Amino acid sequence: MKTLANNTLSPYDNPDQFNKPIEIPIDEADEYFDALKSMKKIRMVEEIISDNVKSGVIKCPCHLSNGQEAIPVSVSKYIKKTDYIFGNHRSHGHYLACGGSAYELFAEVLGKVTGCAKGMGGSMHLCSPENGFMGSVPIVAGTISLAVGAALASKNNQAGAVAVSYFGDGATEEGAFHESLNFAAKFELPILFVCENNLFSSHLHILERQPKTATSRFAIANDIKVFIEDGNDLVALSKILTTIIPEIRKNNQPMFLEAVTYRHKGHVGHDENIDVGLHRSTDLEKWKKRDPIKRTLKGLSKLNPIYLERYHNFKKILNKDLIDSWKRAMADPFPNQKQLLNTVYYNDNN
Repeated sequence: MKTLANNTLSPYDNPDQFNKPIEIPIDEADEYFDALKSMKKIRMVEEIISDNVKSGVIKCPCHLSNGQEAIPVSVSKYIKKTDYIFGNHRSHGHYLACGGSAYELFAEVLGKVTGCAKGMGGSMHLCSPENGFMGSVPIVAGTISLAVGAALASKNNQAGAVAVSYFGDGATEEGAFHESLNFAAKFELPILFVCENNLFSSHLHILERQPKTATSRFAIANDIKVFIEDGNDLVALSKILTTIIPEIRKNNQPMFLEAVTYRHKGHVGHDENIDVGLHRSTDLEKWKKRDPIKRTLKGLSKLNPIYLERYHNFKKILNKDLIDSWKRAMADPFPNQKQLLNTVYYNDNN
């Protein structure tokens, strides 16, 4: 973890650094193996979705989170099903990490009635309230104020729940983001702002849009405590989160985590978008060496080679389960015409 100096993310935004195996505490190896499995599940789900976007089977826009899996997996270790988690347009990983069903995600991106939003929303409208995931929307910064509202309700009701708001660096350029920081600080609300800073908003590198790379400078301006970390390091993120989430819950105070990461796919769809500018075309392959899954697996394998065997066995079983879920979702029906009105409008006759 670093303190903010000169409003930059250095060294975490340097693609030539942080590419070695992660040092796993030996007494926590099984715990991090479970986290590795969660990351791999997210990655394999995204790969299935990516392949079917490419083939044209999936018709809705899909913003994939390949390469960013360590952040929601780490956060989800410390939140409860009674907490309030809000996503953004790139929220497959957020949804899955807190317990959302891969089958219901597949059904949703296919527009099937069995989807998590009844086939009415697609990739960017996910929900799993039974797991604390309150929803995601395509509007940039659209859920940040909703998370603040949930935190206010929790404080007023003395519920002890924490709100989590996931957003990218592009959302920090929206007015609602700044208003939300100000409100949360002023009223001392139990919320964790999580900026997944992957250095790109759509196709523009952050330095083409902002004078500095660190978005956490906005939190500092609102007197909110800031933490900046390598967003591809499960251990480093866990060390922070194991302290700050209980502190948020106990003391009703907002905090801001800036996790520096990189998406392997482009802004939307299966393509890597290596043609969108100098930064992405030169840095993508370097960032892939910082892949959180590979670095965690190498760290565990250094402790004990048995983890490599366990990982490959898990991957085989998971692949079969996910393929079965995909086939099941493909065979499911689409919503009928009545559902459109019944889902949008309240009907006393139902």
